Amino acid sequence: MTFTLALVGRPNVGKSTLFNRFAGKKLAIVDDTPGVTRDWREAPGHLFDRSFRILDTAGLEESFDDSIEARMRTKTEDALDQADAILFIIDGRTGVTPMDEHFAQFLRKQKKPMILAVNKAENEKAVQSAMGEAYSLGLGEPVAISAEHNIGMEDIYNALTPHFPEEIDAPVNDDDENEFDGIDEIEGDEDSEFIEIEDDEKSLKIAIVGRPNVGKSTLLNAIVNEERVMTGPEAGITRDAIAVDWEYKDQPFRLVDTAGMRRRAKVQNNIEKMSVEDALRAIRLAHVVVLVLDGNAIFDKQDLQIAQHVIEEGRALIVAVNKWDIVDDRKDGLEEIKHKLTSSLAQVRDVPFITMSAKNGKNIGKLLEGIVSIHATWNIRIPTGQMNRWLRGMESKNPAPLISGRQNRLKYIAQIKNRPPTFAMWVSRPGKMPTSYKRYIINGLRRDFNIPGVPIRLLVRASKNPYA
Repeated sequence: MTFTLALVGRPNVGKSTLFNRFAGKKLAIVDDTPGVTRDWREAPGHLFDRSFRILDTAGLEESFDDSIEARMRTKTEDALDQADAILFIIDGRTGVTPMDEHFAQFLRKQKKPMILAVNKAENEKAVQSAMGEAYSLGLGEPVAISAEHNIGMEDIYNALTPHFPEEIDAPVNDDDENEFDGIDEIEGDEDSEFIEIEDDEKSLKIAIVGRPNVGKSTLLNAIVNEERVMTGPEAGITRDAIAVDWEYKDQPFRLVDTAGMRRRAKVQNNIEKMSVEDALRAIRLAHVVVLVLDGNAIFDKQDLQIAQHVIEEGRALIVAVNKWDIVDDRKDGLEEIKHKLTSSLAQVRDVPFITMSAKNGKNIGKLLEGIVSIHATWNIRIPTGQMNRWLRGMESKNPAPLISGRQNRLKYIAQIKNRPPTFAMWVSRPGKMPTSYKRYIINGLRRDFNIPGVPIRLLVRASKNPYA
């Protein structure tokens, strides 16, 4: 098993910044506002020649009711159960607080190796007082660090080394001595979420998206059959895109729960803006996107905009109509869904949809089968010879419009890419090919090669003139 390190501390002490530092890329949302992180998340971490699993947790709060803070504390406790060691972080600028003392006492009861880190220690003189106070917590010698400025990483490394299992202590090859040459820079976040636990092409990557409070987190919990992410009646609980690895019928799944996406005009604070950007990134890196709708508010304008974005990104789309158990007029609801899919998403015909109840676990199996099916369609590959025989038939039934009295011949067609299915068609005059004729070819491809419900891209190219 991979050695697991949990980052724990009060809100806003710098846990997510250190998480990003260990991960080597900007995975977690970082902001000065306390309580940005609410669910625990994981990633592979690297520190010099060591590789391990890191858990970023929500800020510890002394709350035991039904509030968001209490649920955050519960999720942090869930993460601690998985940890082999704990890195307890305090703020060097504010020093030891009564809450730090309280949680230090709580963490000692975990009976796990613990390292105490005094963060934000870029100014050594300013944190001398905090370092002295840190000894009073009874957690041994504190380590002065600055996650933001990459200070003190060697001290963390030395403090962690005795706790790593022996099988990880493999000698470093001289040829690879620079493989983990510290962690001086955090890479950009362009390929963040789905790459965080290796870019395993065998995993089917699924992004769960939708408006706030439609049941995205409840759906993820229902799929994996455990309370993995925090849920509640409040809108906007989820902020980070939380990835969960799971298996369905021996097929590895990578499920990503995303923040609710409101209309741009309603996105006011910086945290929500970053959350939406995280959700858009999850869509871009997904194979299949599950768009979750509220059964009592089917396909409002924002739902359609999200669906359009998924299609423009070339992702496979499946619609999950949630809360179907409390819909009054289900017959009218089904008609409304079919009408909206046909009229508003006409460029992708037959987008699959499932009516379900995530809260009651109703039709979760049908949704999973739908995901596997639409993923297979998204991956379709058609032989070139078969396609060109088909193209001759399409041209004979309906030739392309004449250009100055001359034929615009369809020379050749080939599938140049899948995921999504992408075709290149060579013609005499590509610039004169009308959009309506391209739609004729795309609709024919969809119909005759059984490619329903996924985006199809057609590139029209000029055939070479042998006399030029």
